[in-house]
Amino acid sequence: MAEERKKGLGRGLSALLGDPQVPVSPPPVVAVESAVPSGPLRTVPVEWLQPGRFQPRRVFHEEQIADLVESIRDKGVLQPLLVRPLPDQSGRFEIIAGERRWRAAQRARLHQVPVIVTDLSDREALEVALVENLQRQDLSALEEAEGYRRLMEEFSHTQEELAKAVGKSRPHVANMIRLLALPEPVRGLLDQGALTAGHARALLTAPDPVGLARQVVAKGLNVRQTEKLVKSAEKTGAAPSRRSEPPPRDPDLVALERDLTDLLGCRVSLCPQGKGGELTIAYGSLEQLDDLLSRLSHRPEGNDCRD
Repeated sequence: MAEERKKGLGRGLSALLGDPQVPVSPPPVVAVESAVPSGPLRTVPVEWLQPGRFQPRRVFHEEQIADLVESIRDKGVLQPLLVRPLPDQSGRFEIIAGERRWRAAQRARLHQVPVIVTDLSDREALEVALVENLQRQDLSALEEAEGYRRLMEEFSHTQEELAKAVGKSRPHVANMIRLLALPEPVRGLLDQGALTAGHARALLTAPDPVGLARQVVAKGLNVRQTEKLVKSAEKTGAAPSRRSEPPPRDPDLVALERDLTDLLGCRVSLCPQGKGGELTIAYGSLEQLDDLLSRLSHRPEGNDCRD
């Protein structure tokens, strides 16, 4: 049964989440059949929900949220959120799919949102969250790659199994995961949208990916021109200097950054310095900053931020 669920995730997600063309305000209590176990459709107060630990999105673009807020004010939440119960917090739920709708609903001053309550394992929760965002083409290349990495490392997926679970080809999954090997400055340009995934793949074999990436951005080169630039650099015999490569980051530090990003809804960077360090929180607008301050000031009682 578990194998059947995993194979059906990519094809059955739209059935699970409901028809986006049909408004749900308020939804009737009906059974929902899908490729993964699900419960009835219902409405719950927005304060009963919290962001999911397996949300692959790291950045929520404020202009997209603003557009969604206007749509929700006009038509309501057209598609229910997918949630699962929090085992240690009675009456509260973790969002598996639909965090952006939840954020927009709060800004639209809705008190309740439609949800489908389902019982998913951690692996299934990450798979569904990843597939839902991939189907909407909402993820950046690095967010997609990081989602694949987590499924492989945390839940022992092979690339072949992962490709089937998310409805992608194995070469696509392999190519995306390779992007995580790029130096941090190049990943930063990719996250900012200054480079595309095509640019990044071309730079993977470059002798000086950081320097060439900056050239690509400065000159506005397309992917084909970037490939030629890399080949030209390789012909000069310039070998990558291992001394210039930054040391590998502490996996515990990376995991903590991810957990803080999930908890606060803003990208968090940690930079150790001696016995201490710096914590940087990136926000896209004053509205997002206000939301962050609200989260820090009014965390619900008993809502432990630790996993």
